[in-house]
Amino acid sequence: MGLTKEQVSAFREEGVLVAEGILTDADLEPVKEEYARWIDRRACELAAEGKITDLHEDAPFERRAALLYAQSPEITSGLDIMFVRGPATFAFLHNARLLDAVESLVGPEITCNPIQHIRAKPPAASSGTGTGFYNVPWHQDAGVTWEEADNSDIITCWMPLVDATVENGCMEVMPGAFKLGYLEHQAEGGTTIRPDLLPDITPRPAPVRKGGVIFMHRYTPHHSTPNYSDVVRWSLDLRYQPTGVPTGRPFHPDFVVRSSQHPESVLNDHAEWSRRWVEALETSKGIKAHRVK
Repeated sequence: MGLTKEQVSAFREEGVLVAEGILTDADLEPVKEEYARWIDRRACELAAEGKITDLHEDAPFERRAALLYAQSPEITSGLDIMFVRGPATFAFLHNARLLDAVESLVGPEITCNPIQHIRAKPPAASSGTGTGFYNVPWHQDAGVTWEEADNSDIITCWMPLVDATVENGCMEVMPGAFKLGYLEHQAEGGTTIRPDLLPDITPRPAPVRKGGVIFMHRYTPHHSTPNYSDVVRWSLDLRYQPTGVPTGRPFHPDFVVRSSQHPESVLNDHAEWSRRWVEALETSKGIKAHRVK
């Protein structure tokens, strides 16, 4: 079941849509379990190196990562999708409920853009000021692609694995600002919109419950806020687009996830996807991914 006409209309008008209840626990649990196992392995490695003294094996998923991070920030090193390349995560990239919603926005021929992340945002109390890498500054997602994709209808799909609240660092967005088009970015404190070009639009907090999805236009300004809770705010950041248009990351592997015209083109082979990422990460070393100078 895709988005309603009202939801599509709201997205077209504001460039952002918070849609609750798109996914179920059954959709998300395999990804959570995959990363729970990864965190456990990583914790054991760090314990063997003497960098963690308490494994907190009985703590819940979102709390355990926070407790481990407080002992060693290295716990989150290397956890992104392209490095872990887990089969459950690869399967989720094809999630039918998510793609039904995406199809409502880009049509039935869908490619998974190679910009795909999982983020574990630790509590501000564990990460110093709560700023920096874990607090992404105001930007448009087009700012982290090459210019080739400026006309590509790339849709960002932001999904929490735990409820994203104002307290634990949900996003803030600028509804309607996408109509201004691309705003020049600079590379200071992270890729960010030039301060003098930041739209004079009141930001809107975008809390969303687990199972919900925030859909964003590539030109919608957004940023994250500090996590003042005692748990890690886990989220997925995926992007989809019509098949056949530039991705903005030609050096990283995209792949077809849905096609009514050419169903045989859909990539369902996890080993092949993983192989492509291993090869791309090697051959793309030194390439500047963001357009900013």
